[in-house]
Amino acid sequence: MKHGIIIPCYNEASRLNMKSFIDFAANYQDVLLCFVNDGSKDATRSALADIRNDVSENVYTLNVEQNAGKANAVREGALFLFEETDVDTVGFLDADLSTSFSDYQTLLHAYEDPANNLQIVFGSRNINTGGNNIERNPVRKLISDFIRMLIITITKLNIKDTQCGAKVFDRHLIPLIYDSAFYSKWLFDVEILLRLKSAMGKMRFMEVFLEKPLNAWTHMEGSKLGMKDSIMIPFNLLKIWMEYDLKPMVRRLTNKNNYQIG
Repeated sequence: MKHGIIIPCYNEASRLNMKSFIDFAANYQDVLLCFVNDGSKDATRSALADIRNDVSENVYTLNVEQNAGKANAVREGALFLFEETDVDTVGFLDADLSTSFSDYQTLLHAYEDPANNLQIVFGSRNINTGGNNIERNPVRKLISDFIRMLIITITKLNIKDTQCGAKVFDRHLIPLIYDSAFYSKWLFDVEILLRLKSAMGKMRFMEVFLEKPLNAWTHMEGSKLGMKDSIMIPFNLLKIWMEYDLKPMVRRLTNKNNYQIG
């Protein structure tokens, strides 16, 4: 099997562990790394070019000239991998490698196991196995727990960690997920869930979905999601709920009334 991993990058030059990316790409030729430079203002573009020059066979770099947010960067990478390569899966991973390549491979192994019959695998920082090492900022953890409850209310899916930056999707799901732009720059993971649940139905979605606990995860300094963004998350979730739930419901009711009147 061949796997594609999108790594969205915005001003990551000082945080990119170039050796880790180069070594992984050189040792795992069945994995394509697709870096998406999201309008960075630092030396990210040249750093990614250096990685590609070192390992050109399975490394791609896309440059978005104007910063448009993580959601758009991931979408650009996903559509590129779907249209231009023959990968069996398309997933994404944070540029700071807070989730390691080793943990990402456990997601791929779960996907590849025919006994699982999976199409979607999420990494999870919120499943305690007793042996995993998850280092999270206490304040961010508190905010994350509150957000998780809001997300469960909106999606009606009891998923423990929707926002982990490590996810794997079967190739055939890519048009369902990325056909149209996302409403949110940061909470597109929630939109992905809503799109898949709408297309597949809740029961089928849960049959092909798995949350895989990470062995380790470390909060890296320099996160692009600031406190102001965190405060705005409930309002952005409300917007998502309106777009995916409230507005379609109003349209259905309006169409039904128009039909009755006619």
